Amino acid sequence: MKKISHYILFSIIGILLSSCSGLKYLTVETLEPAQVNLPDNILRVAVVNNVVQQPDEIGHDLIKLGSNSTEREKASSDSIAIFYTEALTQFLDEADYYQRVTYYSKPLREDSDFFMEKPLSPERMNEIKSETRSDAVISLDKLIIETNKREHFRQFGSTYADLKGKIYSIIRVYLPTMNGKIPAVQYTDSLYWEGFDLQDNIMFTEVKLPSREEAMKLLAIHAAEKMSNVFAPHWEMQDRWYYTMPNKYMREGETYAKVADWNNAIIKWESFYNLQSNKTSKAKAASNIALAYEMLDNMVEAFEWAKEANKLFNESTSPNSLERRRSQLYMNEIERRRSNSNRIDIWE
Repeated sequence: MKKISHYILFSIIGILLSSCSGLKYLTVETLEPAQVNLPDNILRVAVVNNVVQQPDEIGHDLIKLGSNSTEREKASSDSIAIFYTEALTQFLDEADYYQRVTYYSKPLREDSDFFMEKPLSPERMNEIKSETRSDAVISLDKLIIETNKREHFRQFGSTYADLKGKIYSIIRVYLPTMNGKIPAVQYTDSLYWEGFDLQDNIMFTEVKLPSREEAMKLLAIHAAEKMSNVFAPHWEMQDRWYYTMPNKYMREGETYAKVADWNNAIIKWESFYNLQSNKTSKAKAASNIALAYEMLDNMVEAFEWAKEANKLFNESTSPNSLERRRSQLYMNEIERRRSNSNRIDIWE
């Protein structure tokens, strides 16, 4: 159901101790917003496959052992677009953001013009929406996959090679709009493998090179997972840390942090900050306070304290110090989350 707040939520997964370094690390799970901000009334979506199957002779190359020339190969992309759209449907459904995600299995393209895109007509869009009782249609409108293999050597009758797969897709979101815009999201990515091209040979199975067909399926599922993050909020694991010092207030703040009592941790760390004249010590306390506010989902205060920590580290440490670099990265990350700069509102 589309009910997740657009603000960042946090849940502490675990705390890993490293007392000798003066830091204690924790891993948090952050809720990243969708990169494409669909209107709030889009509660049910249908996913469709609107591409023509890629011809076997397009997109596949081979450089044989001892050769520098590239040869064309054939590989079947049968059902790859189906793998992509079915996986996208599953990932979006598992995100639990929309009330319902439906996979529309009926074929949409009956022509053979692989290179030509044919976006859905308003009439076809409305038919699909009516059949699936959806508010919008997410359509795979273009899919091109390349596989490039290079052979390196032979051993025990098997060839050792590398295989690079590249995927390019265009997904459009169809729904009635006042200005008639059809948002399109382009996605390009690649995966790389190396190992033995075993075929019927059972040796070296632990370093087996996937077939081109297997590689295309893996690329399709990988792309579908990435694209699901475009249309729905998703959880990501992030590393965080706080500074420890042999001081009463810092230790008490740490005790509260261990049980996620961030409000009391802030009180203790602020007490230490206000009593200190040493800028490096103040910077460490400020960094801890920024973390506590981040855990409380108060990104405005978190950014102010992260900025203060960075300023104090810049004033008290060398240009190449780890503390300075770490605080700069953390300040930038909090600013990114505070502004939600990775969201794209395509309806404004």
